[in-house]
Parts: sequence; structure tokens; C-alpha cells
Amino acid sequence: MAQVEQPVKQPAKPRARGPDRSAALEQYRRRADVYDVELALLEPVRKRAIERLALKPGDTVLDVGCGTGMSLPLLQRAVGPTGRIIGIEQSPDMIEKARHRVAEAGWRNVTLVNAPVEVADLASAMPQLADAALFHFTHDILRQPQAVAHVLAHLAPGAKVVASGLKWASPWLWPINLFVLPAALHSVTSLDGLDKPWSHLIGVTEDRGTETMLGGGVYIASRVCKGVKGR
Repeated sequence: MAQVEQPVKQPAKPRARGPDRSAALEQYRRRADVYDVELALLEPVRKRAIERLALKPGDTVLDVGCGTGMSLPLLQRAVGPTGRIIGIEQSPDMIEKARHRVAEAGWRNVTLVNAPVEVADLASAMPQLADAALFHFTHDILRQPQAVAHVLAHLAPGAKVVASGLKWASPWLWPINLFVLPAALHSVTSLDGLDKPWSHLIGVTEDRGTETMLGGGVYIASRVCKGVKGR
């Protein structure tokens, strides 16, 4: 009797796990007191990312996932007292540090919004569309299309968008990736898209170049907003 050969069932590929808000809130609750020290060695990346925004006095800029407000001094210097800075941060522990920083410096043109990015009330925080947006070491936010779309909907056509953070280096640069992996596990809740964290900006923004630092383990992606129908 002829035997019927059964098809071999292929094992299912594991689904990429997306960002976990509860885990992120707990992660940054633990890190809030030491966050500034942990990121001190990466300050050249922050400085370069903000330079790529090419801000002018009087501009309005969104600091997406502003954390403890470490970017605020550089942004403040760039937009001046006539500009506006809107910081968005979902962690109450982190934004409390940012509020203290703002109060200590006496900045009157900074508004801090404590909410997940995709539901942040940005229309109430600023009277007009923003001129720029910074996503600095905000991998979980960049991997949420709704959050990215919400930010872009509040940017003027031609607004600068700069994203920076960790990324996988080329496979043969395994010593760099041995640095990236534990750093990512310490600071994000999902490794999804770590080869190109800014991919959700593609198609809705124009590419103005991506540079890498630290052997390819850190990126700075510069984009320009095409204009998204928003508020």
C-alpha cells in the first residue's frame, strides 16, 4: 500500500513583542534617580542630535519622551526665550525630575505633558504647529505607529524630525552589538525594529540622512515632515 507523505509542519516564528507600557513605567521608576548619570557618557549624541534639528530663535519644538529633561538646556539655548518647548513624558517619576529642572532654571516657555505620547493633549499645550520634534533615546515610542503619527500630526510641513538612539551594528561588528544588547535590555521593553528604529518615520517624512556613532551602535536619523493632516 502506498504511503502518503505528510507535510512537515514548520515551527511557528515567534512574534515580535511590542513595547510594554507597564514594564516601561516600572523600569523608569527604578531609574529616575540615576538616569542622568547613566546617560552622561552619551551626551555627545544628544548634542549632535539637537544640532541636526537646526532650531532657530522663536521655534517651537517637541521633546518626545523628554525623561528628566536632559535635553531642555540645549533646546532652550537654541529656541531662546521667544521659542517654546513642549516635553512629553509618560513616567510620573521622570517628569517630576524635569519639572524640578524647569523650576530651578526659571524657564517660562517650557510646557511638560505627563501622558503617553499617542494621547498627549498637544493642541492645548501650543497655539500652533511645531517646527521640530526630537526623539532622543525613545525606542519604545518610535516603535508605536500611533505615537509617531500623533507627533507628526502636530508638526508643520517642513518641520525637522530627528531620532537618535541605540541600533544593531553590522553583524560582523559583534563587539559593538555586545554593548548594544545589554544597553537596550536596560532601557527599552522591546527589541523590535532595533535594526532600523526610525522605520515608522519612513513614508511620512523625507530622509535627510542617517549617521552612526560609537561604531554603528548609535544612530542619528534626520527627517523632514511632509505634512500630516492633524488637528
